[in-house]
Amino acid sequence: MSQNDPDSATSARSMWWALVITSVAGFMAALDNLVVTTALPSIREDLGGALDDLEWTVSAYTLTFAVLLMFGAALGDRFGRRRLFLVGLTVFTGASAAAAMAPSIGALIAARAVQGVGAAVLMPLTLTLLTAAVPAAKRGMMFGIWGAVNGLAVAAGPLIGGSLTEHISYHWIFWINVPIGIALLPLARLRLAESYGAGARLDVPGTLLASGGLFGIVYGLVRGPADGWTDSLVLTSLFAGAVLIAGFVLYSSRAAAPMLPMRLFRSRAFSGINAASLLMFVGMFGSIFLLSQYMQGVLGYSPTEAGLRMLPWTGMPMLVAPIAGILSDRIGGRPVVAAGLFIQAAGLAWLAAVATADASYASQLPGLVLSGIGMALYFAPAANLVMSSVLPHEQGIASGANNALREVGGALGIAIMSSIFSAQGGYESAQSFVDGLRPAVVAGALLVVLGAFAALVIPARQSIAAGKSTEPAASADEAEADLSEASALLRPSARA
Repeated sequence: MSQNDPDSATSARSMWWALVITSVAGFMAALDNLVVTTALPSIREDLGGALDDLEWTVSAYTLTFAVLLMFGAALGDRFGRRRLFLVGLTVFTGASAAAAMAPSIGALIAARAVQGVGAAVLMPLTLTLLTAAVPAAKRGMMFGIWGAVNGLAVAAGPLIGGSLTEHISYHWIFWINVPIGIALLPLARLRLAESYGAGARLDVPGTLLASGGLFGIVYGLVRGPADGWTDSLVLTSLFAGAVLIAGFVLYSSRAAAPMLPMRLFRSRAFSGINAASLLMFVGMFGSIFLLSQYMQGVLGYSPTEAGLRMLPWTGMPMLVAPIAGILSDRIGGRPVVAAGLFIQAAGLAWLAAVATADASYASQLPGLVLSGIGMALYFAPAANLVMSSVLPHEQGIASGANNALREVGGALGIAIMSSIFSAQGGYESAQSFVDGLRPAVVAGALLVVLGAFAALVIPARQSIAAGKSTEPAASADEAEADLSEASALLRPSARA
C-alpha cells in the first residue's frame, strides 16, 4: 500500500496519536511513584504529621497501584480497554486535584491511595491500546519511544518533584497532572480504537486472592525497614500475603477461566522477561531511592541540582530507547535486554565504587551514563517481549502482570536496600551514610545481573514465534476468540 493511500495515512495518524496519548498517560502514572520523595520536608512543614505519615504519602500510592494492576487489566478486557482507560484517567486526574487541595496529612494519604487506583487501571491498558494501533512490524520502534517515556518518568520523579517544590510549591507536583489529564480525556475518546479481551468474564476469586496477596507482601515490604522485620504486623502481612499468592497460583492452575493463566509461565519467553523485569526494578528503584538522598544529604546539592546531575542517567532513555527498539526488531529483544541489564549493573557497581563523602561529579559521571544506557536498552525491548510472548487476547493481562511485578520489585528494592543501608550505616554523618550506601548499591547491581541471566533464558525470536504457532488450542471457542481478537488488532482505524 502506498504512502499516498488514504487508508495508510489514516492508519499512520492513528498510530502516532495512540503513541502520544498512551505515552503521556503512562508518564503521569509512572512519575507519581517517586515524585513525592523530594517534597516530603515541605509537606511536613505545611500539613504536619509524624515520619510514618510522611512515608505513607509515598507508600499509599505504591500499594494501591501494585495490588490492583492485574484487576485493572482484567476490567479493560471485560468492559473495553479504551472505556476503562478513560475511567482510570478520570480517577487519577480527580485524585491529583484532591491531593493538591488536601487540608491535612490524612486527606493527602487518602488522595494518594485513590491516585494509585486510577493509575492501576490506566497503566496496563496503555500498552494494549498501543499494541492495537501499531502494526507488528513497527512495534519495536513505538515500544522504544513508549518505554523511553515511562523509564524517564520513573527515574526523573525526584528531579521534577524537587524542582516544582523548590521553585513553585509542593502542591504543583499534584496540580501538574490535572490539565494534562483533562486534555487527554477527549483525545483518548476520539483517537483511540476500542478493543476487548476474549473470555469477557471477571475472575472474582482470582482477583481477590492476587490483590490480597500482593497487598500483604507489599505492605510488609514497605513497613519492614521502618517497623523492623520482626514486628508482628510486618511478619503477619508477609506470611498472609505469601499464603494468598500460593492460593492464587493453585486456584489459577485449576480454574476454567483464570485472571492469570498459569500456563503462560510455561513459556520461557513470558517467565524470563517477567523475572528480568522484577529484578531490574529491585536494583534500579532501590538505587535511585538511596542515590538521590546521597546527592542531597551528603554531597550538599539542592533537589534541583541533584536532579540535573542525574540527567545522564534519567535522560538517556529518551536518546537510546528508540534505537534499542529498532535493534530489537532486527536481532530480537533477548540480546538487547540482557546487554542493557549487564550495562545497568556495571553502572551501579561504578557508582558504589566511587561513592565517598566528598566524591566529585566527574567521578560519578561514567556510572550515571552506563546506568542510563542500560536502563534504556532494557525498557524498549522488554515491552515488546511481554506482548509478543502471549496470544493477542492475553496481552491485557500479560501487561498487567508485568507492571504488577515491576511495582512489587520497586517496593522490594527499597526494602532490601534500606535494610542493608541501616545495617551497615545510617544518617548520623556523611561517612556513615556512605558506609551504608555502598554495600546496598552493590547488592542492587548483583540483583540486576541476575535479571540479565533471566533474560538470557528467553528463547530467540524465531523460537518464540514457533512456540506460539504450535501451541495447541484449548478449545474451538478459544481459537475463534483468538482469530477475532487478531482481526480487531489489525484494524487500527476501527471505530468503537
